[in-house]
Amino acid sequence: MLRTARIVGLVALMLVAGCATQVRGDSLTNTLKAYASTLRWGDFASAAQFVDPATLREHPLTDLDMARYQQVRVTDYNDDAGPVPLSDTEVRQTVRINVVNIHTQAERTVIDNQVWRYDARTRHWWLASGLPDITRQ
Repeated sequence: MLRTARIVGLVALMLVAGCATQVRGDSLTNTLKAYASTLRWGDFASAAQFVDPATLREHPLTDLDMARYQQVRVTDYNDDAGPVPLSDTEVRQTVRINVVNIHTQAERTVIDNQVWRYDARTRHWWLASGLPDITRQ
């Protein structure tokens, strides 16, 4: 009887863990889609809401940063490679973002190496790497 109870308990624990993993995966998919959509529209101010609050405390967005984002238009956001798990609570995603300078009409590509972390307390994925650095050549 004790053995049966242990087996049932173990199976129940595995099912709960599987459900939590599925919920976390669905949350990641939804978050990545929403972030991509926000950047495709060039809405960097709204995209900042995806950034981990701890990252924003360490590296706050300045008025100069926001002014630079306003000088470009996003023409492509390519996340075809998809996220790569680093751990149960962290994924990395490499995205190619094409931007056009609105003053010069020069287009260039920015490679954004994103790191996303899951906060189990809030059940939310946060962009730990911050917004893309569009100043890099």
